[in-house]
Amino acid sequence: MRIAVTGSIATDHLMTFPGRFADQFVADQLHTVSLSFLVDNLDVRRGGVGANIAFGMGQLGTKPILVGAAGSDFDEYRAWLDRHGVDTGSVRISETLHTARFVCTTDADHNQIGSFYTGAMSEARLIELKTVADRVGGLDLVSIGADDPEGMLRHTEECRSRSIPFAADFSQQIARMNGDEIRILLDGATYLFSNEYEKGLIESKTGWSDEEILSRVGHRVTTLGARGVRIERAGHDPIEVGCPEEERKADPTGVGDAFRAGFLSGLAWGVSLERAAQVGCMLATLVIETVGTQEYQLRRAHFMDRFTKAYGHDAGEEVRTHLG
Repeated sequence: MRIAVTGSIATDHLMTFPGRFADQFVADQLHTVSLSFLVDNLDVRRGGVGANIAFGMGQLGTKPILVGAAGSDFDEYRAWLDRHGVDTGSVRISETLHTARFVCTTDADHNQIGSFYTGAMSEARLIELKTVADRVGGLDLVSIGADDPEGMLRHTEECRSRSIPFAADFSQQIARMNGDEIRILLDGATYLFSNEYEKGLIESKTGWSDEEILSRVGHRVTTLGARGVRIERAGHDPIEVGCPEEERKADPTGVGDAFRAGFLSGLAWGVSLERAAQVGCMLATLVIETVGTQEYQLRRAHFMDRFTKAYGHDAGEEVRTHLG
């Protein structure tokens, strides 16, 4: 199964604030916030939702095709992704702009405040999926993640016109998009990804109820934080999957991307939705135990031991046949 992952390619600048953001806000002054946080640490990491998801899929051996735009400073990052099983042949390189950058501060309660510079990401709108499909011999699914908004719309419309199944995954861009844009991006999606908060925001902005949205997508996949994930499909009982036990909680950045990487890999393997969600939750757990979005190591024996402990012998044996 050939899966293309569209989305941002970025460098993450991650900082840690030792206090609590909530203690710094004055309730009657929220309309004029002016704050500066003295941080303890700075880590510069590879990131971007498209690259994060593709990296995770590469770790699981499913050979994703990364589709996005980067700058001339991408060479080292490209080599990293290539070494970890990602097809980067469809990444567009800008002649004038740098690779996008995400700057994020995390407090003691793991709340986050971030800013995103688009840079070369704005050229994602110039990428044609037909060119990607022709290069790799066709596409079975396109995951349309947070990226240049016009690029997201173009990829969605092209998937519809070419009858390519697609997954809608707005994540960070949902705050910027209006109801009309969100309706276009989700209508007809085979999978719709969001977290619980984004789920409510999608319904509020589109004016569509949960039932109406379920009638317009194949599956609605909602991550529930520490409670795992829920998968819904019109006319079927929901599937709920919990998370494996964490060894530690180091950094929540990229946990949602890791879940998607595991879930999409499960789809590529042809396992059930429940099993795919379990793989996603296991990979997400590895990421929350690691600082950075692509710094975790997928040691197969360790992964399978923890996966089997969390989900049982039969689940472990099935996934083991795909991991090798």
